[in-house]
Amino acid sequence: MRLIVGLGNPGKEYVGTRHNCGFMVVDKLAEKLNVNIDQNKFKGLYVKFKYHNEDVVLLKPQTYMNLSGESVSTLMKFFKIEKEDLLVIYDDLDMPVGKLRLRKTGSAGGHNGIKNIIAHLNSQDFKRIRVGIDRHKYMKVVDYVLSRFTKEEADAINQGIENAVSAVIDYLDHDFDYIMNRYN
Repeated sequence: MRLIVGLGNPGKEYVGTRHNCGFMVVDKLAEKLNVNIDQNKFKGLYVKFKYHNEDVVLLKPQTYMNLSGESVSTLMKFFKIEKEDLLVIYDDLDMPVGKLRLRKTGSAGGHNGIKNIIAHLNSQDFKRIRVGIDRHKYMKVVDYVLSRFTKEEADAINQGIENAVSAVIDYLDHDFDYIMNRYN
């Protein structure tokens, strides 16, 4: 069984914000796979479905970003999902808007949602897809990540989301090394 987690913040006021890239990718993925993320349990919204005879779970933690690990670890324990089968999708300030970076392991890099997942799993060994949101020179980080993309950035972030969805589908069909080589 594989778990694909998109990080973000719940609530209408956060829809479309930079910090919600993970939610955007998982929502687009669900749409493409024709499933609805409509089950509310494990402090998150999730759906469990079959993809080529393999169980897959899509999860959007509803704990707010900084407590994402609560939802992820609770669901993993319930479904007995191993760290090797976890893929987390989230925003990255240190990359241009829409650029992807895939990794099998690593530190939190200052991302509080990832920091919390690492703390709850007691490990940083899980797969990630980071989606670039860029950094603003003059705006505080907290204000910037909760801001929306500009019209000028729309094409780049939409392409990044599409590429991330394609990468996840490729991951369901191949191994992670294959998609790292293809999308990095």
